[in-house]
Amino acid sequence: MPPIVAGALRRHTPVMLCVLSLPSQEMEELKTAMHDLGTALLHAEPALSTALEGSLTGIAIASGDHVTRLKWHRLQRSRSDLPFTPRRLLEGLAAGASMEVDLRLHADHSFVCLHDASLDRETSGTGPVAAASLEQIRCLTLRGREGSSGEGLILLEDLAELARGVAAPDALIQLDLKETDAALDRQTVENFRRTLACVAGRCILSGGDWKAISRLADAVPAMRRGFDPCAEDTLEHLRDGIDCLDFVESTLATAPEAEMIYLDYRLILAAEGLGIDLVAPFRAAGKAVDAWTLNTSHAGAARSVKRLVALKVDQITTDEPDALQALFEA
Repeated sequence: MPPIVAGALRRHTPVMLCVLSLPSQEMEELKTAMHDLGTALLHAEPALSTALEGSLTGIAIASGDHVTRLKWHRLQRSRSDLPFTPRRLLEGLAAGASMEVDLRLHADHSFVCLHDASLDRETSGTGPVAAASLEQIRCLTLRGREGSSGEGLILLEDLAELARGVAAPDALIQLDLKETDAALDRQTVENFRRTLACVAGRCILSGGDWKAISRLADAVPAMRRGFDPCAEDTLEHLRDGIDCLDFVESTLATAPEAEMIYLDYRLILAAEGLGIDLVAPFRAAGKAVDAWTLNTSHAGAARSVKRLVALKVDQITTDEPDALQALFEA
């Protein structure tokens, strides 16, 4: 079993010891940089009493001697969920869930949990995320299906503050970096280090730019690393076993320190159709494998989730973990 599954998920050091160990000047700077959580936590309070209400599903699928975790894509537990809400983050931490947030760089050299490079689709704002100041982001709300939700955005500082609280040992937050190394400057790297130093054991930093991931993770020694080698045209280039082998070797050579490899689930199933197990060589190299992003609305979803579990992927990314687990068990 890959280390990130067997042991690394259970590393847990009391965060107060880490906070108290920071130099006094750095403590003051961290407090000054901290985003006011009032807006972001507006709708988070119900999670404190309802986090583990009812049967605990949507966490993992057990099959034989293997367990496949179900990762809450964009902090969603159902398709009706608003992405990136603190309520779901708190719920997932309490339940020991694997969760994912996207990170976009804003103008004040830190990050906000958004997927797009533009504010327009996901928030009440407009224009590039990179051009928005911290003050401007504080005034924005997430945009739901019917317009503004009234829910504040989660800044990286907010996420770290929430993650400092009580959490189940297996709780894991994937920080999916949507930026390239060229966008990172020294101040951004330093802010990342100060913000996440005390909660790095509950996080894994991932993305498609290994240089950017390494640069940020190098600043936070306890930060685990993941790598997504998939491009838009990767699937069409895997035509036979040799292509698949080259893909695996190239990925391992590019990101040797990665503990988790994130693969488009269609890539895994396409390789299986060629008679190639794309998961096994990564696991043999000590890497865990995440298959993204499978929902029940996808064609052949029932067969797909069963095949992925049979291939022993370590994790499946989904917008609806409860529904996907129910589909598997039906």
